[in-house]
Amino acid sequence: MDASESTPFDLQPRLEGEHLELRPLVPGDFEALHAAASDPAIWELHPEPTRHERDVFRRYFDRGIASGGAFAIVDRATGRIIGSSRYSNLRADEVEIGWTFLERAYWGGTYNRELKRMMIAHALRFVPRVVFVVGEHNLRSRKALEKIGAHFVERTDADDGPRVVYEITRGPG
Repeated sequence: MDASESTPFDLQPRLEGEHLELRPLVPGDFEALHAAASDPAIWELHPEPTRHERDVFRRYFDRGIASGGAFAIVDRATGRIIGSSRYSNLRADEVEIGWTFLERAYWGGTYNRELKRMMIAHALRFVPRVVFVVGEHNLRSRKALEKIGAHFVERTDADDGPRVVYEITRGPG
């Protein structure tokens, strides 16, 4: 029996890897997460490049809490919150992983790869497809998705600019 037939998808499990812990984002995480997000360079390729500003970040944070699928990304070595990601748009056949950011000190592959590996492995226990939607011009995120094996699916339009959709699917079996 497939896990999706017997167990509902837990949008906020605790996931632990070698370097990272993912735990549910809670309202009390705002200050620590805003500190992690306050570097304007994190957002320069993003459709919302002012997300480092407190009021703009507050909207992102509140939406994450309301989504029921947001994570605090914690560096296991320091215990500090270094970013966030979330599951959203859960359907019977897919879930989206997105709204991900990490402090710049954690860029370069190891941490993002571990983060996505944990989230994808959890998701594919319940749905056959994971999708990622990113700004078309966010080449840094697009390259990172390609490095973890995501495949380009399509280009779409959103209110704040064009998006591209990538996917990873469950293998046979």
